[in-house]
Amino acid sequence: MGRHQGFDTTEVVQAARDVFWDWGVDGASLPELERATGLSRSSIYHAFGSKRGLFGAAVQDYLTTVVRPRLQVLVTSPVQPEAVLVYLRGLTDTIATLPDDSPRRGCLLLTCTAGTASHDTALQQVVDDYRAELTEAFRTALVARYPAASDARHTRRARQITSLTVAALVLARINRAEAVATLRTAVEQVHEWDLDA
Repeated sequence: MGRHQGFDTTEVVQAARDVFWDWGVDGASLPELERATGLSRSSIYHAFGSKRGLFGAAVQDYLTTVVRPRLQVLVTSPVQPEAVLVYLRGLTDTIATLPDDSPRRGCLLLTCTAGTASHDTALQQVVDDYRAELTEAFRTALVARYPAASDARHTRRARQITSLTVAALVLARINRAEAVATLRTAVEQVHEWDLDA
């Protein structure tokens, strides 16, 4: 008969997620993960296989509870023409109002993989998939805003907005004001495209 799991997996994963978000995957120590989750090292390994397994669970939780709910405005049919601006302004407000000591500054994936992903193909794939999902969501919203534009123009514009968003999420860790300014630049870019529509 197997051992009964005496903890709430969601709570543990979210506590670990905040440690990874604050320290990155390599910087998050096992003692810090033990403290945050309330689990012993052996319980972490038993439940998740490894620190990397716990990180994988934290990434899935992040995508499910943070990223995809925020993307809904960009992809839920029928997508409204204002969706791209609603998303960008919402992200701007979130970054502008987070406490300075919040571990949730910036993007968990970008924070955790900035140095590591170049050596880890699995992490590279996670970041690539995230970027592709974000770009496609922006593309969907831009099609709703500019239905007469060409596919090539939608794709190019989606990449531009994605690039500005990713830059802002990286900057949010170290320079909140510049992150906010970068997102406002994305909003201004959309307004400039409105003049060409």
